[in-house]
Amino acid sequence: MSPAATGVHIPLLPEHEAKEKRAPSVSGAVFNVSTSIIGAGIMSIPATLKVLGVIPAFVMILVIAWLAEISVEFLMRFTHAGESSTYAGVMREAFGPVGSVAVQISVMVTNVGCLIVYLIIIGDVLSGKVEEESVYLGILQEWFGIHWWNSRAFAILFVVVFVMLPLVLYRRVESLRYSSAIAVLLAVVFVGICLVMTVYAIIQGKTINPRLLPQLNNEASFFDLFTAVPVIVTAFTFHFNVHPIGFELGKPSDMVSAVRISLVICAAIYFAIGLFGYLLFGESIKADILVNFNRSSNTATGALLNDMVRLSYAFHLMLVFPLLNFSLRANIDEFLFRDKPLLAKDTRRFMSLSVVLLVFMYLIAIAIPNIWYFFQFVGSTSAVCLAFIFPGAIVLRDVHRISTTKDKIIASIMIGLAVVTSTIAISINIHNITRNKS
Repeated sequence: MSPAATGVHIPLLPEHEAKEKRAPSVSGAVFNVSTSIIGAGIMSIPATLKVLGVIPAFVMILVIAWLAEISVEFLMRFTHAGESSTYAGVMREAFGPVGSVAVQISVMVTNVGCLIVYLIIIGDVLSGKVEEESVYLGILQEWFGIHWWNSRAFAILFVVVFVMLPLVLYRRVESLRYSSAIAVLLAVVFVGICLVMTVYAIIQGKTINPRLLPQLNNEASFFDLFTAVPVIVTAFTFHFNVHPIGFELGKPSDMVSAVRISLVICAAIYFAIGLFGYLLFGESIKADILVNFNRSSNTATGALLNDMVRLSYAFHLMLVFPLLNFSLRANIDEFLFRDKPLLAKDTRRFMSLSVVLLVFMYLIAIAIPNIWYFFQFVGSTSAVCLAFIFPGAIVLRDVHRISTTKDKIIASIMIGLAVVTSTIAISINIHNITRNKS
C-alpha cells in the first residue's frame, strides 16, 4: 500500500507514538474479534433453536460462521491489494463514493442500533422492565428495593459515565485487549452457569426434550424459519471491526488466523447457550433469554444463579460496547470529516464525537423500552450487507483482477442466498408487526 493510504490505518496516532506502544498480538486480536462477535445476539440464539430445531440450527450456525470467514478473507485480500485501509475505502475503490457511503451508513445503522440495545439490556438487568403487562424487577431493585438511585435512567447513566466513557476514550483497538479478554471470559461464565443449571434440571427431570427438527404445521410455519436466519447473521456480523483490528495486527495471515480461532470459539459458545437455554426453558423460551432468567426461583441457590447469569451478561455487554463504538466513531468521522486530520490527532474532535455519541445513545435507550424487532430487521438489512453482500460484490467487481472463478461463484451464491433470505424475512416481519398491531 502507498504511504498515503496507510496514513489512515488503525493506530489513529502519530507514527512515533504508535512505535512506542506494545506490539499487537494474535491473542489480543482473538479477544477483540471474539468480543466484536459475541454481543447481544447471544441472547436470541436459544429462541432460534426453538424455531429451527436443534440440528438445523447447529448447521446454520456452522454455515454462517464459514461464510463469515470467507467474506473476511475476501475483504482482507482486496484491502491489501489496493490503496485503502478501511472497509469504506475498499468499497470506494470498487464502486466509487456510492460504495463508501453505503458501508458507512450500514455500519452506523448496525452499530448505533446494537449499542442502544446494549444499554437497554443493561437497564433491564439492573432496573427491570415491563413486558406483556408483566413487571420484572431488576437486580438492584430485588436487592435494595425501589429507590430513585436504582431507577432505569440513573442506573444506565452511572454505567455510561463510570464504565463506558473511560473505555471509549482509548484511541487504539489494541488498548481494549484486556477488557475484551474479560468480556470473553464473562461470556464463558454465562455459558458455564447455564450448563450447571441445565445439568441440575436434567438430574431433577425438569428438562423438556428439544425438537431436533422444525415443526412445520402449515405454510406460515415454513416461512417463519427464515426469521431465524437474520438473528444468526446479526450474531456473526463483526466485519466493521476487521480493518481496525487487522491493521494494528500487521500481518494479514495473523488476522486470518485470529478470525478463524474466534469464529470457532464463538460458534461453540452460541450453540452451547442455545442448547442449554432450550433444554432449560423449552417452548416457553423468550426471544430475550434474560426474561426467562428474570423469573423468581423457588430456592436461594436458583435465585443466586439467575442473578449471576444476568449480571455476567450485563458486564459482558459493558465491555463489548467500546469495541462497537470504536468502529462507529471512525465511520462517522470519515463520513463527516473526510478531509480532516486523523481523528486521534485532533483531541477536540475525538472527545466531542465520543461524548456526543454516548449522550445520544443514552437518551434513546431511556426513551425506548423495547426494540427487539431490531435484531431481525438489522440482520435482514444492514448486517447482511456488511457481512455478505458487500464483500461478495467487491469480489464480483474485481477492480484489482485478483478474483478466481471459484471466488466469483462463491460470491454469487453468498449474495443470492443473502438477498433471498433477507427479502423473505423482511416480508414476514412486516406481516407479523401489522398483524400484532391489528
